[in-house]
Amino acid sequence: MDADVEELPPAARFAAARARRERAGASDAAGAAAGPTDSYGDGYGSELARFRDSLPFRLDDFQVRGCRALEAGRGVLVAAPTGAGKTVVGEFAVHLALATGRKAFYTTPIKALSNQKHAELVERHGADKVGLLTGDVVVNGDAPVVVMTTEVLRNMLYARSDALRGLGYVVMDEVHYLADRFRGPVWEEVILHLPQDVLIASLSATVSNAEEFGAWLDTVRGGTEVVVSEVRPVPLWQHVLTGRAGMLDLFVGEADQAVAGGSVEAAEAGDVRPAVNPELLALARDEERSARALGGRGAPPPRGGRRRRGGYPPHRPRGQAAPPSSQRAPSRAHVVAALDDADLLPAITFVFSRAGCDAAVRQCLAAGLRLTTPEERQEVRRVVEAACADIPDTDLAVLGYWDWLEGLTRGVAAHHAGLLPRFKEVVEDLFSRGLVKAVFATETLALGINMPARSVVLEKLVKYNGESHADITPGEYTQLTGRAGRRGIDVEGHAVVLWQPGLDPEAVAGLASRRLYPLRSSFRPTSNMAVNLVDTVGRARAREVLETSFAQFQADRAVVGLARRARSQEEALDGYAEAMQCHLGDFAEYAALRRRVGELEKEGSREASRRRRAEVLDSLEGLSVGDVVRVPAGRRAGTAVVLDPGTAGGLEGPRPTVLTEEREVRRLSLHEVPGAVEVLARVRVRHDFNARDAGARRDLAGSMRSALADARRAPREEARGGGRSGGRSGGARGRDEAVQETLDGLRRRLRQHPCHGCPDREQHARWAERWSRLRGETDGLVRRIEGRTSGIARTFDKVCDLLLELGYLQPVPREEEEPQPDGTRAADRLPGGEADEVQVTDAGRRLKRVYAEKDLLVAQCLREGVLAGLDGAGLAAVASALVFEARREEVGTGPRTPPGAVGRALAQVVGLWSDLEDRERAHGLAPTSAPDVGLALPMHRWAQGATLSAVLEEAAGMELGAGDFVRWCKQTVDLLDQVAGAAGDDGDLRRAALDAVDRVRRGVVAYSVVA
Repeated sequence: MDADVEELPPAARFAAARARRERAGASDAAGAAAGPTDSYGDGYGSELARFRDSLPFRLDDFQVRGCRALEAGRGVLVAAPTGAGKTVVGEFAVHLALATGRKAFYTTPIKALSNQKHAELVERHGADKVGLLTGDVVVNGDAPVVVMTTEVLRNMLYARSDALRGLGYVVMDEVHYLADRFRGPVWEEVILHLPQDVLIASLSATVSNAEEFGAWLDTVRGGTEVVVSEVRPVPLWQHVLTGRAGMLDLFVGEADQAVAGGSVEAAEAGDVRPAVNPELLALARDEERSARALGGRGAPPPRGGRRRRGGYPPHRPRGQAAPPSSQRAPSRAHVVAALDDADLLPAITFVFSRAGCDAAVRQCLAAGLRLTTPEERQEVRRVVEAACADIPDTDLAVLGYWDWLEGLTRGVAAHHAGLLPRFKEVVEDLFSRGLVKAVFATETLALGINMPARSVVLEKLVKYNGESHADITPGEYTQLTGRAGRRGIDVEGHAVVLWQPGLDPEAVAGLASRRLYPLRSSFRPTSNMAVNLVDTVGRARAREVLETSFAQFQADRAVVGLARRARSQEEALDGYAEAMQCHLGDFAEYAALRRRVGELEKEGSREASRRRRAEVLDSLEGLSVGDVVRVPAGRRAGTAVVLDPGTAGGLEGPRPTVLTEEREVRRLSLHEVPGAVEVLARVRVRHDFNARDAGARRDLAGSMRSALADARRAPREEARGGGRSGGRSGGARGRDEAVQETLDGLRRRLRQHPCHGCPDREQHARWAERWSRLRGETDGLVRRIEGRTSGIARTFDKVCDLLLELGYLQPVPREEEEPQPDGTRAADRLPGGEADEVQVTDAGRRLKRVYAEKDLLVAQCLREGVLAGLDGAGLAAVASALVFEARREEVGTGPRTPPGAVGRALAQVVGLWSDLEDRERAHGLAPTSAPDVGLALPMHRWAQGATLSAVLEEAAGMELGAGDFVRWCKQTVDLLDQVAGAAGDDGDLRRAALDAVDRVRRGVVAYSVVA
């Protein structure tokens, strides 16, 4: 970069860079115009040539390679960055299907993306040729091109739907979703069960093991070409926005982080990554010095971006000086204004918190931020009013419509799962049209929705992962920042990290330059999968199918490395064994004796510790209010009177509250009391005793001293508990004597062993210890190898065993089993050839129709009649408990449930789950998650016709947003549809389920952009 340009402010420098790129682009376009008309080398009559001629833009090389693979009759895996245009390959598959008179299914992971892709394909091919299936929406389902969620296609395959006839192409958009631990297995099921003559176009984000995934696809589907592109079509600049120094480049020079390791040019030159901006490094050093000057009290946390709680600065005690301005992150309104000044809007700011997104919009409005012109505000109002015209005014008020509209007219909005779906769709539409300039979003926006921006801002580099706050990974950073830069609009994109106290520029540079995003299978056999596979191909064949899953493919590949390591360690073991040889005798035998002596000595020490703990626990559990006790040693040593026995201490045991002789109230715990507590006397503690009253504490301490004096005068044996403070049982003494006798015998053998007198004994012993440690590691590797080999099939066997126990499967006697062409039977291919083949029972056929995450629990509820006799509203309430999962921060205590029959049904559901959990654990399976009755009462009221405001008020304790409620209602409707399908001959249950669907799918739940 020129020195003069380097000195320009960011806005001017970005404009200069854009001008240079535009001039370079114009030069390339002029050169292309002078060349031949068809520079791809494709014949003019090919479908690719026709498809290319219909596009208003020139195809990239990776797009051409992907399309050529499909036209040549091969499957294809295309892995490319977000916004690179990989969906063009999927659209070519649709083009090929229409051109050859075959069908194409375009699958997506989420309904919103299905709706979006449906609209795009309708615009291109016409409404008569394109349909939509998303579970709750069916539009032209018999069309030659159908967009659907992946779950819908999986269900079609198991049901052997007639819609599969004539299917030629399946596009699996966002196929990297197969790593999702909840929904990922669906992708593998589809890939494994699609007819072999169907070509699959798999579209994935850039993953570091695309070749491995492609090799698996080639194995299970036949010829599959892997096309990987790591080049972003729009270069990405990386910045850090500080409160004092403004916006600074993360890297030195014009660093386009386009591919792994840095810029395209740097990657070709072999450089790892560009140097970090020295100005940022100096800022970090200044901050650290300033923190030390404050005496360490305001020192930032360890570098790397990890904060104490979710990225927030540590609490500043009163009177302590505020950190320097460079340490404070700029306000949200300031960030948006700075981006606007630098011509970097529209922008998406990832906040990682729903409440934070809403608060950000309020802060921008309070700051008077206005990013739209009068004409744009008028257009925003027109779009919003048209989109929300069918929503009643009463619902609009509950949904916060007017505040939401005010933000939109100013060009600012939030986007998260708590918003009404209609509101989210309006935000997406306005943002894509440039009418909304700044969106504050949670990370869910990064998953699939086509909503690119010029800039992406990360407020923090820490997010809550469902269990704890953790640093984001390089893969997550790549996915989030991948939305920056709109192809065909922007000549460059910008990723901006906000400065936070303790931020390490080197750590940020590591996130920005690494592309470690491996695809890991989350495949696992489920009960529904098991009965469908057994009913379709039989148990033996099903095992073989599951052993071809990507999960098993990855496990088998990992086994190769483990086996190589095990062989290497076996060679090392031979060397260690040779080094520990002794000329006087068998040193391996002598070393084994030494290890056994050491193990017994450690076990004796542990047993003594366990016994002391048991004695302490026994003494604490026997305490009651008024006991005067002596704590023999430790931090709480001395005498005290028990105020509360604290028997509800949970896993930590009793935690009694006591008043000491010094009139201090303390709480005892197991780890603070090294020996058994002895009860010396008793005093009376008034029921209205107040531990905060100094006078009451003084009087009780005096009573304790008097009681102790009386106890000392009384005969020793009258002191209650005198025999409880210790003493081992006869059994314990017997065990100790037996262990000591064994130890004495081993020590005698050790002294009598020939190697005991060897002058090099300790040197031999060191080699023997190394051998022992490595032997243990090697045995562990062998166990891991054995555990991974056929691990998926073994899990399937466990699922089948549980289903046999519960009656969803039943054995087929060997004499009734149809023989194979070679004379063998299917059961001969099962482990050991001893198990019978199985078949699906009537209960199992019901389970086949249940695809919910708690599939087996739902089937148990159907079989046990838990749902029988409930009306539509009651059935909706019970169904909600089988799909709802409260967010961790929303979990409350004792949610209210509907009374009467519904309440009893919910109690039965919980009882069935408890029994099922015990059975699953007994079979070595991961237990089904517990039903959550928290939404049952709000769902019951909604199904009875209550208003949205009343229902949300009922759910106020869970902080349930309108969007959350709508999402759970739709999942409840999905399950009710499955219940209706699985009802079989039970007409009453089917009618109740369909009535429940109608009762739930009303009002805000029924609103949809798809007509």
